[in-house]
Amino acid sequence: MARNEWINGYLEAILDVGTRTAVVDSHGNADNSKSSIKNSIGKRFDEKLRFEKFQGREKDEKLFSPTKYFVEEVVNSFDESDLHRTWIKIAWDDAQKLEKRHLEREKGRDDAADDLSELSEGEKEKGDANQTQSPAPTNDKMSRSNSDMKMWSDEDKSKRLYIVLISLHGLVRGDNMELGRDSDTGGQVKYVVELARALASMKGVQRVDLLTRQVTSLEVDSSYGEPIEMLSCPSDDCDSCGAYIIRIPCGPHDKYIPKESLWPYLPEFVDGALSHIVNMARALGEQVDGGKPMWPYVIHGHYADAGEVAVRLSGALNVPMVLTGHSLGRNKFEQLLKQGRLSREDINSTYKIMRRIEGEELGLDATEMVVTSTRQEIEEQWGLYDGFDIKLERKLRVRRRRGVSCLGRYMPRMVVIPPGMDFSYVTTQDSLEGDGDLKSLIGTDKTQNKRPIPPIWSEIMRFFTNPHKPMILALSRPDPKKNVTTLLKAFGECRPLRELANLTLILGNRDDIEEMSNSSSVVLTTVLKLIDKYNLYGQVAYPKHHKQSEVPEIYRLAAKTKGVFINPALVEPFGLTLIEASAYGLPVVATKNGGPVDILKALSNGLLIDPHDQKAIADALLKLVAEKNLWLECRKNGLKNIHRFSWPEHCRNYLSHLEHCRNRHPTTRLQIMSSPEEPMSESLRDVVDLSLKFSLDGDFKPNGDVDAATRQKELIEALTRKATSDGKSSTSYFPGRRQGLYIIASDCYNSEGICTETLQLTIRNVIKAAGSKSGQTGFVLLTGLSLPETRNALKNCQINLEDFDALVCSSGSEMYCPWRDFEVDEDYEGHIEYRWPGENVRSMVKRLAKLEDEAQEDMVEYMRASSSRCFSYSIKSGAKTRRIDDLRQRLRMRGFRCNLVYTHAGTRLNVIPLFASRAQALRYLSVRWGIDLSKMVVFLGEKGDTDYEDMLVGLHKTVILRGSVEYASEKLLRSEDSFKREDSVPQDSPTIAFAEGCQLHDISTALESLGIM
Repeated sequence: MARNEWINGYLEAILDVGTRTAVVDSHGNADNSKSSIKNSIGKRFDEKLRFEKFQGREKDEKLFSPTKYFVEEVVNSFDESDLHRTWIKIAWDDAQKLEKRHLEREKGRDDAADDLSELSEGEKEKGDANQTQSPAPTNDKMSRSNSDMKMWSDEDKSKRLYIVLISLHGLVRGDNMELGRDSDTGGQVKYVVELARALASMKGVQRVDLLTRQVTSLEVDSSYGEPIEMLSCPSDDCDSCGAYIIRIPCGPHDKYIPKESLWPYLPEFVDGALSHIVNMARALGEQVDGGKPMWPYVIHGHYADAGEVAVRLSGALNVPMVLTGHSLGRNKFEQLLKQGRLSREDINSTYKIMRRIEGEELGLDATEMVVTSTRQEIEEQWGLYDGFDIKLERKLRVRRRRGVSCLGRYMPRMVVIPPGMDFSYVTTQDSLEGDGDLKSLIGTDKTQNKRPIPPIWSEIMRFFTNPHKPMILALSRPDPKKNVTTLLKAFGECRPLRELANLTLILGNRDDIEEMSNSSSVVLTTVLKLIDKYNLYGQVAYPKHHKQSEVPEIYRLAAKTKGVFINPALVEPFGLTLIEASAYGLPVVATKNGGPVDILKALSNGLLIDPHDQKAIADALLKLVAEKNLWLECRKNGLKNIHRFSWPEHCRNYLSHLEHCRNRHPTTRLQIMSSPEEPMSESLRDVVDLSLKFSLDGDFKPNGDVDAATRQKELIEALTRKATSDGKSSTSYFPGRRQGLYIIASDCYNSEGICTETLQLTIRNVIKAAGSKSGQTGFVLLTGLSLPETRNALKNCQINLEDFDALVCSSGSEMYCPWRDFEVDEDYEGHIEYRWPGENVRSMVKRLAKLEDEAQEDMVEYMRASSSRCFSYSIKSGAKTRRIDDLRQRLRMRGFRCNLVYTHAGTRLNVIPLFASRAQALRYLSVRWGIDLSKMVVFLGEKGDTDYEDMLVGLHKTVILRGSVEYASEKLLRSEDSFKREDSVPQDSPTIAFAEGCQLHDISTALESLGIM
């Protein structure tokens, strides 16, 4: 029984999981006696953890059963050799948290469904006609809905579209891609490069930019440091500018860092990308649109990191965004938790998984459309997210088509568009059936006139004792998820398969296994050990190197030998290699988890297998290799249907869906102002020219007191003062003259949330620090205060609010122009209103924000600080409310997309539009006023409101004023299970300086350290 001790451990824990504490007697003392334990065993065995589940109008109880969890998720999911290791590390509290989140998500979706279920009489009448034509689906699967979508055609060539793609991580270049070099440089890199080229070749597309990270490290080739790379040449016949890779500096310049470490540097990438897009919009506009900026038609983020970048750019420019997940964090997170090998903390620290999930959720908040490869990705992967529900999305879509209000709720549209493939490498010979076998090429008959064979064929065949046998081909990164070791075990333990076929493993490129990443080296070491264990020498090929350009030849070799391609991955989001192999006439065997299901349904050229079942893998391979008629049928089907996955087909579908879903357009009033070097306004243009003429014509002494620039400045200021005396706006010329901005964003409150005098001191000294540059430097105040509160806080000090070029109040939801009599910036207001649920979310926030055991009156709306774009709630001292991440999650589950900020030292909650924030306000001003973000300096305390971290990052300079903020709201930002601050803010940044206080000397010294003064 010694071997079964671990089973006893499982059962012991099942008995004990219901109550982790010992039995307590009537006096409150713990009774650890054996008798009390025996008496409680039966009770503890049946005890379940209860969580509330709300469905419809009544409450049901859903039980979390440790026993059921053990059987379904542990026993059925893992082989016996893994069970003991699994149990040692499994955390039952993680399983409980996961179940609780699922139940809360269901509750939120039920709430939203209830709100949307009741239609008014008028709404019912509108829907009756539609219901007779298109009855509602009766199952839970996502079915196709009728649509008036128009397919993209050559008739659309008159359009001039500027498309921006973003793929941040990995090594991206157009030729000689180093696919498999590391876990970040894989199929996604190949996909986005080919997508950019394919879109640029479509009529109606003016230009395609693929934005990625610039890598100048000595670890990689110098080509990855080139700022621009042309992917396709401009076309004369369709007036296209072509496709380009644009590399944006981001993060440490001398390091190539993995995607898990890129998160703190995303704002820097956003700012650099924003600068490029604005410049390109201006250049394209001058070229084809009479000088009017040509804003991107869409910004498309690939993977979670680029998705978050796309959200920020979309919000700053008010243009639509699209998201492609490629692989999803929440699915990976839940799978890793179920495996039990890593704790929640280990998973988070290794993969930064919670940061990644938040990036994906944010993408769902903002995107118009999510491009998926398969329907399974929608139903089983995106369905795990708080921000998406299939049923709710369909219900909202139907309501929009009927003209019925969606009550402020939103769900992104999911579309299935399989990735395309470049078939230019596939020759006519590859499609012929009678292409002969390998014997005619590599036979031993020396009298035959043989053609030279590709070098990669020789490299592979040198491993084989009999190279004429059919070749089973697997091609992937050496990643545990690709499940190559299970394939090797299946091959090694099936003697008939070994006798009939050879196995070729193309697992990236390597020089020294020990120098590879830990996961890759473990996989390759295991492969070598298994080859030795099963004595597979002469039957398995595992070459160290191959070029990307040689991959087609590898497929051809497998086809020549009448071989089979296999993708045994545990989960495959799509499976591009399956399409590539099929294009060369190879039948395929593929995992049943993920995209291959849809691919094989379309191509009908292979078999699906359970990736955990070694016997099923061996049987499927043996069947295709041994049954020649089946092999020929699969080959014919694949070649006949492969056109469905061509790039032209993909691009037509993509552009058609995009046109159909594109609800948001750039505001026509978002114009790029004149650059700072130009005259300050049209009204003063002649005066400036005249003053410049005076300065050039005048006589100047070498040691004179007044030079040309000073004379010009004095003349303009005199004319400005005259305009003021005539009662006209003193700053009608602003902002064309500003060359930089000083932004005060210090959150100075006392323990009761009242603004302190430190803010006044900070403002005065920052303005003084500008000194002689005050004419070139503008001042902006960013605050969580409303406008009346701001005026009240500064009314008794020597600060004139008209000295500010802009006041951004209520946590970024309102922008005022003091130089226009405190007029609301209507452009900004229209800019941020997208997806604002308005009154629909007003009462919901109050209900969701307070904890269950808190009193109703602990949180009340503060009407004096509320407005049409900001609902402000006052929180009673000592009351407990949900943290930002928890509250945002609950709103997402109900279809509401908002930004949330705790301010006033945690005594106030501001609920504002999704695209409203203090950080985004700076990007808006940068575009609107033509001031580079690197010319902005933000002054902060050492802590602040819950949006404080957003103000620390980006291309702008930051001065942190020590001791200026005593009470902050940051403790209300994230829960313990969320990501950490270091996942959002770089540990060290050359753009951040510290001032020892708020005094003028302290601020000046900090500015000098940043090279500003």
